[in-house]
Amino acid sequence: METIVLGIGETLVRDDRHWASWANWLGVPPHTLGALVGAAVAQGREATDALRILRPDMDVEEAYRARAAAGRGEHLDESDLYQDVRPALGELRAAGVRVVVAGNGTVRAGELLRALDLPADLVVTSDEWGVRKPDPEFFARVAEVTGTAPEATLYVGDHPADDLFPAAAAGMRTAHLRRGPYGHWWADHPDVVETADFRIDALTELVGLTRAEAPDASDGSDAPPDEEQKAVRRGALRSVR
Repeated sequence: METIVLGIGETLVRDDRHWASWANWLGVPPHTLGALVGAAVAQGREATDALRILRPDMDVEEAYRARAAAGRGEHLDESDLYQDVRPALGELRAAGVRVVVAGNGTVRAGELLRALDLPADLVVTSDEWGVRKPDPEFFARVAEVTGTAPEATLYVGDHPADDLFPAAAAGMRTAHLRRGPYGHWWADHPDVVETADFRIDALTELVGLTRAEAPDASDGSDAPPDEEQKAVRRGALRSVR
């Protein structure tokens, strides 16, 4: 593996501050919103559907702008990072692996992440690109900025529908991270088990993966997925979302 690409929410960054701030804005206890987020995840729905359960007529983007205008917009600092982020990314770069952070997020989130000076070669968000996961164009942009062949690229994320399946459909290798609501709830789903090249519990495990011997090419396991395999993975995506 020449390049490792990592998602943002619940891969690098804890989402508890994010949801607590929304709960505060809506005037509900954090545990109420947390429970609704969990229910949405278990149903394979978008986590933001939890906001619409509380406020059915809510325009989430408009509410986001209103929060920012009121001085209660996004905030991100060192305490929001999972503890294994800096050690893992630092070791990967020391091992000569290109490290890219690319995930769904606002322009502001990209600015805040870059301000943390992570040990990464590039940090970029979907809003900065104008395309969000799981759109195939997002993963085409990943391939473009890394300059690495898909089979030499490992995409790491917690969300099967947004991370695992579309990255695999793009021909990339994948690591499903058992972290956060989506990562834990869907970790043992048959489609996740079948699709993920690796299943990990911590980012520090990535260092060992880069040192492992590549699969024997004679068995075809290192070949890019054919169109039939991609179709299966696209179907798997629908079964989780």
